[in-house]
Amino acid sequence: MSQGKHPRGLYLLFFTEMWERFGYYLMLGILFLYMVGGLDGGGLGLEESAAHDIYGTYIALVYLTPFVGGLLADRVFGYRRTIIFGGATMAAGYLTLAIPGQTAFFVALALVIIGNGFFKPNISTLLGNLYNKPEYVKLKDRGYNIFYMGINVGAFICNFIAAWLRNSYGWGYAFAAAGVGMLIGLAIFISGKGVLGEADQLKPVQKEDMPLRRIYTTIFLPVLLFGVLGYFAAGLFGMDDLLGSRSNDVFLFACIPVVYFYLSTYLKASAEDKQSIGSLLYIFGVVIVFWAIFHQNGNVLTEWAEKYTDRQVPEAMTGVVSTIRADQTVHAPAPGEQADAYLANLPAADQPSTDRPLHLVSTEIFQSLNPMFVVLLTPLILALWGFLGRRNTEPSTPGKIALGLFITGLSTLVMIMAVKASGNGATKVSAWWLIGTYAVITFGELCLSPMGLSLVSKLSPQRLTALMMGGWFLSTSIGNKLSGVLGHLGSDSDDRALVFYMNFAGAMASALLLFLAVKRIRGVMIAKTGHT
Repeated sequence: MSQGKHPRGLYLLFFTEMWERFGYYLMLGILFLYMVGGLDGGGLGLEESAAHDIYGTYIALVYLTPFVGGLLADRVFGYRRTIIFGGATMAAGYLTLAIPGQTAFFVALALVIIGNGFFKPNISTLLGNLYNKPEYVKLKDRGYNIFYMGINVGAFICNFIAAWLRNSYGWGYAFAAAGVGMLIGLAIFISGKGVLGEADQLKPVQKEDMPLRRIYTTIFLPVLLFGVLGYFAAGLFGMDDLLGSRSNDVFLFACIPVVYFYLSTYLKASAEDKQSIGSLLYIFGVVIVFWAIFHQNGNVLTEWAEKYTDRQVPEAMTGVVSTIRADQTVHAPAPGEQADAYLANLPAADQPSTDRPLHLVSTEIFQSLNPMFVVLLTPLILALWGFLGRRNTEPSTPGKIALGLFITGLSTLVMIMAVKASGNGATKVSAWWLIGTYAVITFGELCLSPMGLSLVSKLSPQRLTALMMGGWFLSTSIGNKLSGVLGHLGSDSDDRALVFYMNFAGAMASALLLFLAVKRIRGVMIAKTGHT
């Protein structure tokens, strides 16, 4: 096998993940809009603060459950069976979202949360296992970049489908399309049993690993108890909540036993494993800030696109536009489009008239900017790493992650300038501000996110790979919850730039912490794998 050729399983997993992410990001792109959309248009009619809270809790739990899914795959079920169960459960969740009403809504979110926990960490682990052979090991970073591009092909396409379906037929059809995409991905995955069989290997439990029965009693049960404690904790001090809302209190309290589990895994590890696990936990801690910023695309940046961005387009763009007429009603139909919200800061001369209705590109189309830039920039990033690699100057994997955090901080400056240009939201500004911030943060994302998956695969003790992948998603989960918290703070503030200033400070502090540790982590990687 030549050094430049990737394993066959990469392409199977590429298309599986492409369709799975098609469904996931289609749903996520319209989730906030569905929650705040009017009841007369089929939405849930929630207040924006409540929608931010639910959004943050949902994307937090979506990335918390991989802790469970990774653990059970490592110890009990194996990766393929766990992935199949997770994919089927997610498909059921998306299809349930097509049913109107809050009961179906919350049942559907629960199904997607559970399904993603079983699917997400294990497909990334399978990919890493494919590259454990000597002829593939040096290609692992690039393999994860290619895999990551597959994720974003699906994420790019889905928002156009979502806009067309919700504008033409309603919310239910858009959510059902997410379920169909997941089922296609699942069919592709099941067809590749022979290609992936060798990578689906359970590793023997070591004496220092916590027994599964003890995990149930010392982790899962305490998670429930700490969640209940979080719900009632504020009342003990005569407060409504401690951390912005009851859901914040419950979630962050419930995370305490899981964080303890990872710390105990580190403390009880053998000397050989301790440095690797410790390096991973350090990185998990600092990248929380990245996810808190990155996943504001679904709430903070969606709100900016909805209210403060000039979205007028020619009427010819049928399918992804909605129309506001002189009576401030929305036609096409466009459930979830808020005419009053868009018109509030529009100059009188630009208001719709009888002979000049406004045609607006659907808000979720902006969600396709990030995956579009991923697809466009991934070949450039791969070429850059290859160019530097041939000159022995390619940054180490932790160095790339630190660079990604720094670039993420720069992306928030674009939005600070956008707020200034809008007079703190008094007028609408060009869509180029959003395009610019998505371009910059995507460059940072490509340095960080696929490299994080690769780093987990490189540094984890083999028998704990899926569990440590769950740790990566735990950090994502906590960051995601913070994205909802920050969105809530921003919606309650008169300063539209407040959340972006907080993002900038957090990203730069985290980048500095990681840059200071790169040399040490690089040494651990060389000792474990012989390369960085």
